[in-house]
This record gives sequence, structure tokens and C-alpha cells, in this order.
Amino acid sequence: MRIHLQTLGCRLNEAELESWAREFQAGGHRLVDEAVDADVVVLNSCAVTAEAVRKSRQTIRRAQRHNPRARLVLSGCYATLHRDEAAALGVDLVIGNADKSRLVEIAGRELDLVAMPEFSTEPGEAALFALGRQRAFVKVQDGCRYRCTFCIVTVARGEERSRPPAEIVREIRRLQEEGVQEVVLTGVHLGGYGSDLGIPLDALIRSILQETDIPRLRLGSLEPWDLPQGFFELFDNPRFMPHLHLPLQSGSDAVLKRMARRCKSAEFAHLVADARRQVPDINITTDIIVGFPGETEREWEESLRFIETLAFGDIHIFTYSLREGTKAAAMDGQVAAEVKKERSRALHALARAEKRATFDRFTGREMPVLWENRRDGVDRGYTPNYLRVAAQAPETELANRILQARLAKVDVSGEFLWCEPPSPLPAVPADTRSRR
Repeated sequence: MRIHLQTLGCRLNEAELESWAREFQAGGHRLVDEAVDADVVVLNSCAVTAEAVRKSRQTIRRAQRHNPRARLVLSGCYATLHRDEAAALGVDLVIGNADKSRLVEIAGRELDLVAMPEFSTEPGEAALFALGRQRAFVKVQDGCRYRCTFCIVTVARGEERSRPPAEIVREIRRLQEEGVQEVVLTGVHLGGYGSDLGIPLDALIRSILQETDIPRLRLGSLEPWDLPQGFFELFDNPRFMPHLHLPLQSGSDAVLKRMARRCKSAEFAHLVADARRQVPDINITTDIIVGFPGETEREWEESLRFIETLAFGDIHIFTYSLREGTKAAAMDGQVAAEVKKERSRALHALARAEKRATFDRFTGREMPVLWENRRDGVDRGYTPNYLRVAAQAPETELANRILQARLAKVDVSGEFLWCEPPSPLPAVPADTRSRR
């Protein structure tokens, strides 16, 4: 069968999608790029915000409109929290988060999917690269024990569950054998890894670095209160990438308290300063929620001033939207839409300036780049500290290769750095070529 895979939302959804891709291919099915060419469309949905719910519904309707004959399999947080609603949209099979690890098996049985064994003999790397990916996302845990008042994901994902280190190491070794150069560890509460096994996240990282040769290991989003004593020593290993995404959510302690966050602004600032002192090239990025219930003008100004002092490399900005089922939805002082819009505009302007300043700091440096894809004659990739870069290189295959490049100038958009083309270009090892 021809399978099209699509995901919305977080990196954990990406990791699950990649796992399904490998399983479908191993089972003799063929992955296709476009939903219109598929016999089966699989959607890993999101419900983190009301907007995410809307996009999940919209994506279902679009898939049905573009390919009405394809059978539609829905999983993820929207499928879990709104199962009846999803089924009423005409989805053929709804698989909640509790069963998504068996999605390929369940879909094969319930939809009687006919496999073609010849496809199961294709090289393993075809599954990942067919999705247009060069980095592999590896799910190491699921669920969260905390209850931030704005978050519905803890309800959708349930209690914390961690994968054994040996299982994770085996997966990473297999990915490296398939040609993958970089692995990103992901989870709902990544820093909570091992809470059920008695094994902390830093022990898992050390095991991966010691027991695999993966060239690049990177972390997904990590709560600031989860970094243990001595964590920054891990970056002494050059294979552990110097980038941390630490969600702040607000720079006002009063707002952080209403959010039930476990880190005050001063503690966050100390953590960032400590990281930059011990890991000079580290890039710190963050999430901020604008217009959380009860956010006064004074609290907003306090938050904006605090964010400005931290010089983040990038800021993911979320305008608060009421999400039924969360404590924040019932809070007084819901902020007017126009006020949220104005605050969001101000924060976007600050985020652009801070991102530009980060790029300027590294302009002129030479750094190793993992080149990920080529479009319209331009190769694009990322530095170890997750700076997005581009180069107008000769007609040579760069994808999935790590090559030194000089960061020359910031693009006029302010969204990436232009590099001088890597030169000379060494021969492409047979086991690291992109098979796309």
C-alpha cells in the first residue's frame, strides 16, 4: 500500500512519525510524498492549543478533499481528547495515544492493508529520507508529572513512561547504520526521563555518547528546573551539540506563579548565565506565552524587559488562547484579543533583534555544518549550536554531510546566515549519501 504520513505539533510527534515510517516500510509498504498519491493517509494530530485543534480538523478535511478514496488514520492528542468528534469527521480509524506505539500493527489489521514484500528490502535509510528528514528524532519518554495551568498535553499523554537506555542505544546505532548523522532526543517532559526507572537524563546522554558513534546528539525542549548539577560538563564532548531550548513562558514571576511554573525569573537568568560561562558558544532559545490570563500591563512590561536582558538566539512566541480542560481557561482576567495582538507584535520585534544579534556574534566564524537539503540551487543546514545557514554551492551533493563552512553574512530576512561554499569538497562516503 502507498502510505502518506503527516504530523502537526511537537518534535515528539515527529519522532513517532519517523518510527511509523520505518515500520510501514519494513512491513512492505511504500511511502509517498503527497496525500493525493496515497492509499492510506496517517495524521499525527495536535491539541496543545485551540488553534492546534482547529488545524487538526482542517488537515483532516483537506486530506479528505484532496484524496477522497484514501483511508484516513488519525492519532495524536486531538484523536485522544476529541475521539468522537474526530470519528464524526469521517476518519476511518482513530488510534489514541495509549495505542499509538502499535499504530502500524492496528492499522494493518483493522484496514486489512495489503503489503508488497519487495518494498521491505529497500535500504533502511529510505524511510527517513523519504520524509525529507536528515535529523532523526528519537522518542525517549512520554507523559508528564507536572500540571502547568495552560497545558492540556499532560491529560492527552498521561503519566511519565521512559524507554530503557539499552533500547534507545540500539535505535541510535541502527539509525547511524542507515546513514543518519544527527539524533535529537525528544519527550513530553524530556527532563523527566528515567523518573520511573531511577535513571536521570544526563546518565542516558552519557550512555549514548559512550556506546554509539553518532556524530551529533541534540536535545529537544528541556524544562529549566530539570538540569542537574554538573549538566554543562556534558558539552565537553564535541558530539553533544551546544544548544538548549529552555521554555521560560513569561518574564514576570507573578505570571509564572499563575502558570504553576517551577522556575522563577532570577533562577532562569542564573541558569542562562551559568550555561554561557561554561559553554561559550551555546545558543539558548525559548518559548514565551503572550497574554496569559490576568497579565497586567505592568507584568507585561516587566516580562518584556526581562526577556530583553537574556539575548535569546530565537523565541517561539505563542499568543494565549483559551483551552478547555485547563485551569487557565477558568481564570479571571482573560486578556483582550487586541491587547494580545499588540504585545505579540512587540515581542516579535524584540525576538528578531535578538536573533540578529546572535547571528552577528558568529559572523566570520568557521563552523561545521550538517547540510540537510538543497532547494532552488541553495543548500541549507545547521551549525552545532543550531544556527540556520545557507550556501550557494556548486552542483554537488551536500545533503547529510558535515563540512566546515565560514559564516559570511546575515541574510536580509534576518532568518539565517549565508556561508561561503564548503571547499574543497571531499568525496561522499557511500554510507552517508542521501537516497532521496
